[in-house]
Amino acid sequence: MSGVALSGIAHASLPRAQFAVPPKETEADCYSCQSNAGVRRISPGPPIFTGTYWLVEHAYPCKIRGWLVLVLRRHCDAVHELTEGEFSELSSLLSRTTRVLAEVLRCEKEYVAQFAEAEHFHHVHFHVIPKPLGLPSEEIGPGVFVNLRGDGVPEDEVNELCKGLAARF
Repeated sequence: MSGVALSGIAHASLPRAQFAVPPKETEADCYSCQSNAGVRRISPGPPIFTGTYWLVEHAYPCKIRGWLVLVLRRHCDAVHELTEGEFSELSSLLSRTTRVLAEVLRCEKEYVAQFAEAEHFHHVHFHVIPKPLGLPSEEIGPGVFVNLRGDGVPEDEVNELCKGLAARF
């Protein structure tokens, strides 16, 4: 059998190459690191909050107003590598961010997700997504990520929202 064994189960239908671990992304390749350093900003708006360990930014481009991203200020590609201080500040920021979004946008609920798997984004960051009322059923839950494609919230609107949210932090 030429497949790969996972947890004692042989997977003959999947070639070994599909399980290859990609090379570790460096800070020079990382768009989050470039944005944190001000070299190549991702969001057109100013940072909403700058903490000791985390930045709060508006995702861009995206179709949902208020889609925020909590970005670790240092390069790290796995949650288990976070320090106690980073976890502590993250906890406080998640609480603060979701409450501010609920207050300002009157969203139905908030989604929180962390993958750090996209090319050039192997950097721990948490998406905090306000679920707007009336979100189509195919966009509920993980389907919400279709809203990171194509045209979205205009830059000037992102900029103004960032300033308004920053004032509440």
